[in-house]
Amino acid sequence: MPQPPRNVRFAVLPRESDAAPATEFARTMVPHPLVYQELPYEPEYTLYNRRLTAMSMTNMSRDAAYWRLRRQVILRHTGELPIEVRGPDAVRLLNRVFTRDVAKTKVGRCSYQIACFPDGGMLMDGVLVRLSDDRFWYGQADGDLTHWLKAHAEGMDVAVLDPDVWISQVQGPDALRVLADAVDGPVPEPFGYFDAAWVRIAGQDVLITRTGFTNELGFEFYLDPKIDAQAVGERILAAGKPYGLTPVAIGGARRIEGGLLNAGSDFDETVTPFAAGLGAMVRLDKDAFVGQAALASCDQRRRTWGLRTSGGVARIGRTLSRDGAPVGRVCSTAWSPFQQCGVAIVRLDDPALEPGTELAVTCYDGASHRGEVCALPMYDPHGEIPRGKKVDIPEIPAGAATS
Repeated sequence: MPQPPRNVRFAVLPRESDAAPATEFARTMVPHPLVYQELPYEPEYTLYNRRLTAMSMTNMSRDAAYWRLRRQVILRHTGELPIEVRGPDAVRLLNRVFTRDVAKTKVGRCSYQIACFPDGGMLMDGVLVRLSDDRFWYGQADGDLTHWLKAHAEGMDVAVLDPDVWISQVQGPDALRVLADAVDGPVPEPFGYFDAAWVRIAGQDVLITRTGFTNELGFEFYLDPKIDAQAVGERILAAGKPYGLTPVAIGGARRIEGGLLNAGSDFDETVTPFAAGLGAMVRLDKDAFVGQAALASCDQRRRTWGLRTSGGVARIGRTLSRDGAPVGRVCSTAWSPFQQCGVAIVRLDDPALEPGTELAVTCYDGASHRGEVCALPMYDPHGEIPRGKKVDIPEIPAGAATS
């Protein structure tokens, strides 16, 4: 049988313009409008929502990027895909699809929302921003929620569309200082955790939110196609220069430590929110939503936890055992420069295996190491760091890699 090629090259096609006419593939692998800020660092990209997002860059190692995030500030251009839902029945449609009451999300606020299949399996998660009474942006994880929303919008006075908006995030202890130096006027007050506000940056109207995918202090900014994205990006980079701000391809260690689940790896359509440890994000007493009946009658015990592994990084897959028998799956994995051990998000077969359980873990060095199931988040259990209630700038352990 012929062998598959070891290396496959992809072409990134520009958007349609006078210099780059449209082709039948022009919407594939679309780069972020600020991608030029990453290109000097030889980025390697992956596909996320048919968009490109950087997985590695040469300007710093994963450990160095981790410490820059924990101790200073980082800039990351994401592949998240905002979907716009607007119209008189916007709340009705979103409540039909999401597991929490959308009506409780006030204008100028965000909420974490999950969509499920009829059998209770998770379809999607993301952050919903309420822009007005009848207009929302939902920054979805990797996948396709647009067609799901349209399918459930039959008979409703509502529009579901792609606003061609891109999201970038500034995260770390100095993030709000960067914001204060970047905006044309004062920072909105209040601007609390999961708040959303419009500000002027480089003369452009920009939506910012107190959100992010790191569990650190930070904000995200949304680039609308009507604004000068380059002007905004350059202003933010300049404001962050005194704090060491630079684009990075941040690794997974901090979000694993923070218990932030990644769609497609930490959960999929076979996993309910309860099994994923997200039962608090399900309100069974709200108006009818897709999957409600199944979730009301399913096993509501948690199966998703953290894992610390001494001396090794757990191999993804069914690499967990106890007394010689397999007991679960490693979903996401990384080395923690702060904890100086392997960290992972795992899904266990038996819900009785809770934090404190010791397991044998097959690691990437080919050996079996001792692992211990732990709670998520692994520290800062009440989320005081991203809320700005706790300033936690950790010391770098002696001997830890920083470059």
